Amino acid sequence: MSNDLVHLIFMGVAGSGKTTAADALAKRLGWPEAEADDFHPQANIDKMSAGHPLTDEDRWPWLQKMRNWMTEHALAGSSTIVTCSALKRSYRDLLRQGPGRVFFVHLHAPADVLSKRMATREHFMKPGMLASQFETLQELGEDEDGLAISVLGSKEETLQSVIAALRERSLLETTF
Repeated sequence: MSNDLVHLIFMGVAGSGKTTAADALAKRLGWPEAEADDFHPQANIDKMSAGHPLTDEDRWPWLQKMRNWMTEHALAGSSTIVTCSALKRSYRDLLRQGPGRVFFVHLHAPADVLSKRMATREHFMKPGMLASQFETLQELGEDEDGLAISVLGSKEETLQSVIAALRERSLLETTF
């Protein structure tokens, strides 16, 4: 297995553009991609659809499934791209437990901007739950492998900022 394997995790609160940015980068790189929502059991989806925030107990099995997916791909020799809120350091710690380098790309914007975005999309996570996500969010620590990117610009500007930052850290080739 290569020491160059990397798992890029696009993190942040709901509405921050994790899926949009991850999809665009995965298409350019050809890396396998996983959407965190696909790992939720139906009970979690039902809970969030009813407007109730998840507890840590709800989240641990969900996070473990994502980590296991990343591990399976790493053992097969593949880097990955994952979207996951990864709001707490303890969640990120669990995701870092598999093989390969895990690098977090924290997409962020003010709550009012994200709430407006969320109001225009069909998703089980409702805008009213955004406040609980901001309350739970623990910013990346200086000792954590990752970076923060503002999503106040266009989707393409955000993607270009992500690509430039990843290149600066030698996580992406200079051209692709």
